[in-house]
Amino acid sequence: MLARARAFADEAQRRRTVRDFSDRPVPRAVIEEALRAALSAPSGANQQPWRFVAVSDPALKRRIRVAAEEEEHEFYGRRAPREWLDALAAIGTDAHKPFLETAPWLIAIFVERIGVAADGSKEKRYYPDESVGIATGLLIAALHRAGLATLTHTPSPMKFLNEILDRPKERERPFLLLVAGHPAVDCRVPGISRKAFAELVRFCEGG
Repeated sequence: MLARARAFADEAQRRRTVRDFSDRPVPRAVIEEALRAALSAPSGANQQPWRFVAVSDPALKRRIRVAAEEEEHEFYGRRAPREWLDALAAIGTDAHKPFLETAPWLIAIFVERIGVAADGSKEKRYYPDESVGIATGLLIAALHRAGLATLTHTPSPMKFLNEILDRPKERERPFLLLVAGHPAVDCRVPGISRKAFAELVRFCEGG
């Protein structure tokens, strides 16, 4: 058990978010298997409130990029407080998101807030955000295990995803846009470091 846990932790430590993607194709079957792993996530009352839309169509990716950059220009130019912009400066992000077209796959993740029962009545979803967050983490881990890079993209607001991807606004809310593919050959990542284990983890053991 320890060997398997250590091997997985070591592999996870090598994961890095990238913003420079290659247009090298990724087979749909690889994305399907990663999504199959995500669907194994636990959820409140086993309601499985996640909905995934995997996009490789160039025209749809173009529409998503245009809509996302429109929101991002508003964010960077008007809505974001100075402290937030200062925190982002070290990472080097801005309103331009070419990866939304370059990467072979965009996976739009939605939270189903309200379900529909067999008789057509509405059903409340319990802990939907927590459940979808867990599923998203499994998806990122599965894609990394497959040898792919990812980027979690959250333009705010993201309601344009409902319209572009034809998802019901009254029942589903965009949670995250996950970019997936191979990193570009000349891809670079910021020289960041992770906090020490002891700073983030505490054990409470009896005896």
